[in-house]
Amino acid sequence: MVTSRADNSNPARIPALGARLVVFLVLSIILMVLDQRQNHLDTVRKAIGAAVYPLQVIVDAPFRMWEWMGEATTSRHDLRLELSRLEAEKLLTNARLQRMTALEAENARLRALLEARAQVRDEVRVAEIMSVDANPYRHNIVLDIGQREGAYDGQAIVDNAGVIGQVIEAGFATSQAMLISDPSHSLPVEVNRNGLRTIANGTGEFGRLNLPFVTNNADIRPGDLLVTSGLGGAFPAGYPVAVVENVVRIPQEPFADVTARPAASLDQVREVMLIWQAQADAPEEPEPDNE
Repeated sequence: MVTSRADNSNPARIPALGARLVVFLVLSIILMVLDQRQNHLDTVRKAIGAAVYPLQVIVDAPFRMWEWMGEATTSRHDLRLELSRLEAEKLLTNARLQRMTALEAENARLRALLEARAQVRDEVRVAEIMSVDANPYRHNIVLDIGQREGAYDGQAIVDNAGVIGQVIEAGFATSQAMLISDPSHSLPVEVNRNGLRTIANGTGEFGRLNLPFVTNNADIRPGDLLVTSGLGGAFPAGYPVAVVENVVRIPQEPFADVTARPAASLDQVREVMLIWQAQADAPEEPEPDNE
């Protein structure tokens, strides 16, 4: 009897559950159609979203707290590594900036040499100073041009400002030169204002030349420009050499005490020009008269 009652009750429940499913399914379809076409459920959706937002914040709070604690508790070792990397980048950037400054200065010097070269009628070639004599009493330099480029002993050297010196020993690939400030160097010059000729001797100081053979009554004054006279054949005529700084006329002495400052910065020059003097055109020989 018990078994038959249980079996009779199960078929009654199945239609009820199916009816409920059908009702809910039809209701869902009706709600979706209404919401799609007329947006009747926007208010309900917003209200549900506002009610659920605090729960979302509460659920997300542990994850945000963990992330914040991870950022705030970055190890000291990592910070030191980052600081070391930034300092290395800073040093590298400063080194590059210094190199750029040096390149800009070199570019300016080369432009000045090119401008001076355009004003020189003689053949010239730019050379770079490779080394400087360490002896303070000898003002000698080594150039990166030698006999293979045509350099020769006694060749004149100038820069964009004036005369630098001359080659004293031309090797195969390099040349040794003497600056006009060397104590053993003498250079024939003349006063550009009136053509007065004299000799300019080196004193061992980069910024001073001595003119020992200027008489007391000679027409020379501070500010006069001294240029090469062309005598002796080593230096072409007309190149700036120095500017007269001081003239002291000594009574009862045959010569005045005259000093001058070189036109070129002898202790700062990096690039120079070697001069090959232009040969004067030989006069044409008249053709013999056959008549």
